Amino acid sequence: MQKFRTFATVPPKGWNSWDGYGASVREDEIKQNADYMAKNLKQYGWEYLTVDIQWYEPSADSSTYHDFYPLVMDEYSRLLPDPGRFPSAKNGNGFKELGDYLHNLGLKFGIHIMRGIPRQAVHENRPIKGTDKTARDIALNNICPWNSDMYGVNVDMPEGQLYYDSLMELYASWGVDFIKCDDIANSVLYNGTHKKEVEALRKAIDKTGRSMVLSLSPGPAPVENRAFLQTNANMWRITDDFWDEWSLLLNMFDRAEKWAPISRPGNWPDCDMLPLGHIGIRSVDGPGGNRQTRFTKAEQKTMMSLWTIMRSPLIMGGELTDLDDWTKSLLTNKDLLEMDDTITDKFQSYRDENKIVWQAENDSNHYTAIFNISDGQLQLSADELQNLNVPLSGTDIWANKSVSLSNNDTISIDSHDVYLIKTEKSEK
Repeated sequence: MQKFRTFATVPPKGWNSWDGYGASVREDEIKQNADYMAKNLKQYGWEYLTVDIQWYEPSADSSTYHDFYPLVMDEYSRLLPDPGRFPSAKNGNGFKELGDYLHNLGLKFGIHIMRGIPRQAVHENRPIKGTDKTARDIALNNICPWNSDMYGVNVDMPEGQLYYDSLMELYASWGVDFIKCDDIANSVLYNGTHKKEVEALRKAIDKTGRSMVLSLSPGPAPVENRAFLQTNANMWRITDDFWDEWSLLLNMFDRAEKWAPISRPGNWPDCDMLPLGHIGIRSVDGPGGNRQTRFTKAEQKTMMSLWTIMRSPLIMGGELTDLDDWTKSLLTNKDLLEMDDTITDKFQSYRDENKIVWQAENDSNHYTAIFNISDGQLQLSADELQNLNVPLSGTDIWANKSVSLSNNDTISIDSHDVYLIKTEKSEK
């Protein structure tokens, strides 16, 4: 049996439909983003495309959930994609053809699922594959507070584990490479009882023999659960849904400082999606509706720098086919992506009311980031840089140029911007 930490050995990079389409994404929209990724981003390490929530709901048309709307389901209480939105799923084909489409492009296929078993299956008392028990027999009345679709599953019963086994068996047959399981990462909601279902998911995935990344949402996952999360998941959210607001980005520095030491190959604390470019196409979540990101260019650089220097997964939220040159440059900065893939030690080394400094290194290079968190321009002399352990020479990753400062020089960092420098260890 393959050990799950032998995959996702670097932070996963990809695209997710939620920021653009909410619960309503369609097959043609998945394919158009996949085509763009294969042509323009795959060579930079971007490979996962994930169909987010409600792919089984025929009425989904935004990010608003339609409580108790009849869902598409098979005879074993397992949800199936709506063929109205995913035509290749007709006749019970599920996501097999869509998965094949992505794989033929050299990409990987992900789906969002909710923790539990459909309430519809419970009310109709549908069977569970491989057992004479029914959905009603294994259901627990711990319902997600923001989505009405599912009951919890009693995995203390063997039949509860068999239900999750049958789900992962189905997803493996579709060629799924990435499972984003929601309503499960934050134990505060259920006094920790969700942990048994996380373990059940882990066991069920491992039984398939397929390398499926397990990503847990929503956050914030409690830091005290770090050992449990490392044992059972590949990714877990350290925040609630992240949107394009400076206050949320500033708050992420606190979370990143706590979680950065926990990341390792196969285990990645997740800062959530990157709300870049064109978002909110059919989503009413976040500020402003259908729009371009509200982050300034400086804030976009800060977000990308923080995500990579703490080694978060990079999951793009904006519509790929609408990318302008600026946004594409954020996703294709080779030095930045190399940092995300290769650094080992990473930590916040300094913080005051105006600036935050992070340090990181891999086998060859040392990286230093100075984040200006103030509302004004920040100027630092060479002496101040040296006192912060910031090298005076190296490669400015965002300006893509060599820098060599003398003792009389200063640098300026605009409000909410970042200065990110790479230095070869032989030069330090």
